[in-house]
Amino acid sequence: QVQLVESGGGLVQAGASLRLSCAASRHTFINNAMAWFRQAPGKERDFVAAINWNGGRTDYADSVKGRFIISRDNAKNTVYLQMNSLKPEDTAVYYCAASGVISYLTILRADYHYWGQGTQVTVSS
Repeated sequence: QVQLVESGGGLVQAGASLRLSCAASRHTFINNAMAWFRQAPGKERDFVAAINWNGGRTDYADSVKGRFIISRDNAKNTVYLQMNSLKPEDTAVYYCAASGVISYLTILRADYHYWGQGTQVTVSS
């Protein structure tokens, strides 16, 4: 069974930074696109950031452009989300996702077949 395990969430004040990590086990995702999504209470699960298989291409939701950075270390089978200048509206459960067979950059939720359990990020004002 494929596992994606997120870590690094927590409670911070507005303006602070956090780095989320997502480690894959029992499967290697070095050829897969990876992404982060987030879900706030009562809202849909929304796209945050995505990265192609080799890290050469990335894309971000408009709400996080210039503040968040997605990266990956294929040697460690891990993807990261560096979150800077956090705002209260960034409060959500953050989910790591891996695509099924797609290696190119994709922001479509339907392209992601493997999901982590989520990590809570809470930003106080």
